[in-house]
Amino acid sequence: MQDKNVFDPEKIALIDFKMIKGQTDTPEMFDINKVIGYKLDNTLQLGFNLEEKLAKAAFKVSVMTDSKGENECEATGNFHLIFIYRIENLEELASPEKNKRLHLNPALTNAISSVTYSTSRGILLTRLQGTALQNFVLPIINPNNLLVNK
Repeated sequence: MQDKNVFDPEKIALIDFKMIKGQTDTPEMFDINKVIGYKLDNTLQLGFNLEEKLAKAAFKVSVMTDSKGENECEATGNFHLIFIYRIENLEELASPEKNKRLHLNPALTNAISSVTYSTSRGILLTRLQGTALQNFVLPIINPNNLLVNK
């Protein structure tokens, strides 16, 4: 007999994506050759609709070049991406608690975090081509680190 709380990634479907914000700003006299690194800040917020078996992942990314003062101003990029997932067996993986919070199966949150982050990496790679941030790649991380409240 199979445990009904076992997570099955094949029961998740990415059904919608929206870029709420996708902006890069580059100073007029910016020299991309002086960039030695990047400063990154990102957040992931998850929301669930149990009745419709939906999950929403809102991922925000802010990136800034680091030229160690060699450029007068730094180039920046700000992105807000929304992903909507349908989860066939969400009622088996998420249960409401008395304080109106959800108790979530850790494998579910890990999967949503992983897919959201890695898909965002690909989106940013294409969106940043031809900009001062063209060499920036969203780093590989432990997706569970995105789930820790900041």
